Amino acid sequence: MARAGWRKHGSIFWVRPGFTTIPAHPSESRETIYNSIIIRLVIAMLRFQGIKLSISGSENIPRTGPALLAANHTGYYDFIFSGAVAKLHGHRLVRFMAKKEIFEVPVVGALMRKMKHIPVDRSAGASSLDAAIDSLADGNLVGIFPEATISRSFELKEFKTGAVRIASTANVPLIPMVLWGSQRVWTKDHPRKLGRNHIPVWVRAGAPIELSGDIEKDTQTLRDTMSVMLDELRAEYEEEYGPFPGGEYWRPKSLGGSAPTPAEADERDAEEKRQRAAKKAAKAKKKK
Repeated sequence: MARAGWRKHGSIFWVRPGFTTIPAHPSESRETIYNSIIIRLVIAMLRFQGIKLSISGSENIPRTGPALLAANHTGYYDFIFSGAVAKLHGHRLVRFMAKKEIFEVPVVGALMRKMKHIPVDRSAGASSLDAAIDSLADGNLVGIFPEATISRSFELKEFKTGAVRIASTANVPLIPMVLWGSQRVWTKDHPRKLGRNHIPVWVRAGAPIELSGDIEKDTQTLRDTMSVMLDELRAEYEEEYGPFPGGEYWRPKSLGGSAPTPAEADERDAEEKRQRAAKKAAKAKKKK
């Protein structure tokens, strides 16, 4: 079914009428594990689920060379959806920063390393950023979630300064990205919807942020820019698929949904952190 202002591209993507394909990246498009196997499997999975993935702003991704992609974080599929923007721009690949525990899982960890994703040890401080800087120096696209964790309120949380520090040190473009609808597929505190769900997900990439060299100021600029982009994207989403009855768990309170407020979400995050710390301490005590 045709949608006003959009056209179908491939099996799961929707793009604006002005979208044009570009030549495939000379090396990234040829990576067997990541591009030829994993991405094809993921697209097949999304096609089975009937997910409608609308992408805009892919022209802001560099055709070649490095850039840091900063996206909001609402669900567990955000890695997939935000990576799709680069996929549509010359079959480029994004090396995501992810918590190191994922890399410790058998098979999964090996695949993550094969795809050159970047483990993050939150207790290691600045040293965890070095691997991202090295990856950018190799000419890669690196993906980061400045909120550091999924936002239970589906509003932007406060940003960590890591994204700006990495982009400034590596001297690469810092590209803001926003996603909406991912939380309807799989997010914290709610059941997964991995069947034939036909959920629409929208992703938009913006123009690179101009960095001033002031880490705190630039981090706020990044957040402000993404906040405007997210408001615009959500408004378009509501116009396209709404009006919604109200009370939906995946919509924030500001839009009439039942998601927790940012303050309530922060308290849940804090309690979750306390529980993890208690379990870790109990486990360490048991080993002694």
